[in-house]
Amino acid sequence: MSDKKKYIGKRVVKKDAMALLAGKPLYTDDLAPADCLIVKALRSPHASALIKSIDTTKAKLVPGVECVLTYKDVPQKRFTNAGQSYPEPSPYDRYILEDRVRYVGDEVALVAGTKEKAVDKALRLIKVQYEVLEPVLDFRKAKDNPILVHPEDDWVANCPVGADNKRNMCATDGFESGDVEKVLDECEYVVDETYHTLANNQGMMEPFVTYTEKDAYGRLLITSSTQIPFHVRRIIANALDIPKSKVRVVKPRIGGGFGAKQTVVSELFPAIVTWITGKPAKMIYSRKEVMVASTSRHEMEIRVRLGADVSGKIRAMDMYTLSNTGAHGEHGPTTVGLSGHKALSLYGPVEACRFKADVVYTNTMPSGAYRGYGATQGIFALESAVDELAHKMDMDPVKLREMNLVHEGSIQPAYYNEQFNAVALDRCMARAKEMIGWDEKYPFKDMGNGKVRGIGAAMAMQGSGITALDQAAVEIRLSDEGFYNMMIGASDMGTGCDTILAQMAAECLECDIDQIIVHGVDTDVSPYDTGSYASSTTYVTGMAVVKTCETLRKKMMALAADVLKCPEENMEFDGKKFYSLEDEKEISLSDLATQSHLGINEAMSASESFCSPVSPPPFMVGMAEVEVDLATGQPEVIDYVAVVDCGTPINLNLAKVQTEGGIGQGIGMALYENIQYNEKGGMINNSFMQYKIPTRLDVGKIRVEFENSYEPTGPFGAKSIGEIVINTPSPALANAIYNATGVRLRELPMTSEKILKGMMENGRAQIG
Repeated sequence: MSDKKKYIGKRVVKKDAMALLAGKPLYTDDLAPADCLIVKALRSPHASALIKSIDTTKAKLVPGVECVLTYKDVPQKRFTNAGQSYPEPSPYDRYILEDRVRYVGDEVALVAGTKEKAVDKALRLIKVQYEVLEPVLDFRKAKDNPILVHPEDDWVANCPVGADNKRNMCATDGFESGDVEKVLDECEYVVDETYHTLANNQGMMEPFVTYTEKDAYGRLLITSSTQIPFHVRRIIANALDIPKSKVRVVKPRIGGGFGAKQTVVSELFPAIVTWITGKPAKMIYSRKEVMVASTSRHEMEIRVRLGADVSGKIRAMDMYTLSNTGAHGEHGPTTVGLSGHKALSLYGPVEACRFKADVVYTNTMPSGAYRGYGATQGIFALESAVDELAHKMDMDPVKLREMNLVHEGSIQPAYYNEQFNAVALDRCMARAKEMIGWDEKYPFKDMGNGKVRGIGAAMAMQGSGITALDQAAVEIRLSDEGFYNMMIGASDMGTGCDTILAQMAAECLECDIDQIIVHGVDTDVSPYDTGSYASSTTYVTGMAVVKTCETLRKKMMALAADVLKCPEENMEFDGKKFYSLEDEKEISLSDLATQSHLGINEAMSASESFCSPVSPPPFMVGMAEVEVDLATGQPEVIDYVAVVDCGTPINLNLAKVQTEGGIGQGIGMALYENIQYNEKGGMINNSFMQYKIPTRLDVGKIRVEFENSYEPTGPFGAKSIGEIVINTPSPALANAIYNATGVRLRELPMTSEKILKGMMENGRAQIG
């Protein structure tokens, strides 16, 4: 193959771009049969209660109602909805339906009918008597509380993650390297502060949508907007207590996921309806249901202690995270680790480092996966604390970071003792500093009109797949006329992974990208892939593509040598033809494809899998310029610069929009998104009228550049980019607001009210 790359690092148009622009039917609801039963859930008005009686008699009599299901009608087998490899670290703490409800919005009963109005009427006619119980709503009081969220005896933890339902504990985590207390005592400068991040909703455009039907062989066919088709197959089979061979999952186009669809949410309910009735069924979550009855980011409270010597060398780091998993433990044991491991590893190695964490149950909506997956919360806390340390030392916070950031070749105890082979973090910092004009603008500028501008910086890292666990496989077949069918199990959720993987295959096979036909996920025919999460697709599935192409090339070369009667070692392939270096014998790819279907004992098909022993982190620096109104406290993002090290960017267009989108989400988390519960556990912000997310007009100017490194274990030197891009806005904005106003906000979101209150306390406000 040529060293000059035709497709890698180029701005290739997404494969489905024109279909999307044309509005073609690509999404789950577009594909659902017209005669589907409509499925809806009756939801609990109480945060904690026992169902004493439930009367569905009148509901069943409504014309058009096919069935009404309660806990008495469905299997009673514990499972988890978390899309994770088996055995799942998340506890088995769910039934399909149960006689106990654990949060406002919990499922009480299911109604399926031919018309939506009939289903709505039937839901109103179900009569439920509850024994209302006292809930646990404050996650700071949940651990060892006498009120238990999960008192049941058949609660199951498959993995030793420190879970104990009789203590409201979903998990514990931690590690320690060196003597933290001793080194902190020796440090001239110490910061000890606590930071609080709220739950956030992923806010994807397409809600949770699933339709189900039985095929001609009596198998359950599930078509769903999901990031995890193979995990859905296992979870549904477990919950329905049926063999996995009876379940087939198909993933069409996804209208956004951001981690929300790494959990089974809508799939279970039409599946049980179809399994019982034998009829097609469909469930579409309303936006309110998405907000109150799915999964959110984990609320976390994080204490950070940092110690440095007089020169600014950080010697000790200590973090404790308390995480709220809500009513169920989906992703609780796994998100919390990232809050420490993928924050602390930005610095050092240091003399002493410690991380401890507890994950607790409460009677609030379950938490789950959300882009950043715990690292977002931890990086907000740590990068805020680093700025506080710099100000305590009267040092430029960028200089403090430059002195202490991790470098290439470092072995990080906080990151499972992995060695970092590709690190351009120092170059990212230097470029971002130049882009925003840090030296000229730091720390603030009074605009003279009652407004002041401050700038702030933050660093971030993430990972590239889950080390030595999650797996991806790819199959590529040589088809008629010399095009290739590529079967993948990874779920494109708008990220463009179908295009990126096709770019890699086209580069390896030296063909036009239109010759690579990518097939969406169908668990009956696609090779196994754990799913699109953990920033794994480009790195993990990408390496499976590279390995598969290498194997297929060898097979095709062997066949060409056999057809041409040439020694295989003398054969070459340029993407269009196979030819002998000894003579003028050659055969086109198209003709070889025809030959491969005529009397050949080995099909021209290859399949390889990849599971990485490491998870090389991408790095990023974000810097924000924020203008604050001294009379109202209103912050406005003026400029945001981001420089990303994702190894070799495979598709520059997609990498750029991933970064811009992640920054926009991060700005929403930092300044706008404010989930609140009332005293009875009901979520107040249950629509986009109350739960505010920023529009394009609210995020200011976003400028993105890349500093390339080369990851030797990745495809073409690539690392991930999907999650890291959400991690810098919260701390960068917090640091900018502090530099502008002197107000240090340690809780998100950073609203104008909080900023104004702080300015009134420090005398910076200009009111009246």
